[in-house]
Amino acid sequence: MLNLVSLQPVDYLLIGHATVDITPSGNQLGGTVAYAGLTARALGLRVGIVTSVGKDAPLSELDGIPIVIVPSEHSSTFENIKITGGRKQILHHRATPLTLEHIPQVWRNTPIIHLAPLTDEVDPSMAEHLSGSLLGATPQGWMRRWDETGRVFAKPWDAENSEQVLRHAGAVILSVEDVNRDMELVEDMAHRTRLLCLTEAEAGSVLYWNSDRRRFRPPQMQEVEATGAGDIYAAAFLTRLHHTRDPWEAARFATQLAAHSVTRIGLKSIPTLAEIDECLTEVLK
Repeated sequence: MLNLVSLQPVDYLLIGHATVDITPSGNQLGGTVAYAGLTARALGLRVGIVTSVGKDAPLSELDGIPIVIVPSEHSSTFENIKITGGRKQILHHRATPLTLEHIPQVWRNTPIIHLAPLTDEVDPSMAEHLSGSLLGATPQGWMRRWDETGRVFAKPWDAENSEQVLRHAGAVILSVEDVNRDMELVEDMAHRTRLLCLTEAEAGSVLYWNSDRRRFRPPQMQEVEATGAGDIYAAAFLTRLHHTRDPWEAARFATQLAAHSVTRIGLKSIPTLAEIDECLTEVLK
């Protein structure tokens, strides 16, 4: 773990596992904290990360971002295997869970805090203690289970834990895959939280806010890989929401920016300054 005395305040704090992703071209760094953290930095914010990884994690991709590391024998390690009609996801290892005690005091009042679980590793009770900030949550990791072979499946979000997060979060961002395309569940969650963003891949996103619902269509892009697009959307949405206090504008900007990310592979999909300027110009027209 870093020497906490040396930590400085940040603008955007991410809490969750950085992952090792097994791919045909070798092991790569992954996880929401990586994709969203690098996106927030590209948007000009000072970023901090609280995570748990083993010595196998290729953290050099995050050079320049202060990281508090909770030691673990292994990093959370995922492998995606293509099968007929989709993919099979395997969790080979799971790193140490994260609790409030792991969050440095100097970071507990960060303007934007993003709870980003991937393996049910983030204690949902953090939401109550960190809700003085703009608290964002991408709950996919609370909506997963895995069998004895490590194969990952969707599961219902535990009622007590979901209530803690939905009640305190300033924004919840999830995908249609996270809820198995159960739109009744999405509507129910939208009524129990302040803001809910639903991403729908090439169809764009839907924002539920203040008893209203609006769809945002993305520009057409030639998709190469969609990994990380939802995380990029989340960071863009939370950053723009904090800056403008306008959820509709934030959703439009995030939809535009995430669309560009699918044209590149892995962490190369992080937005460029040119793409950020282009999307801001489009949104502000």
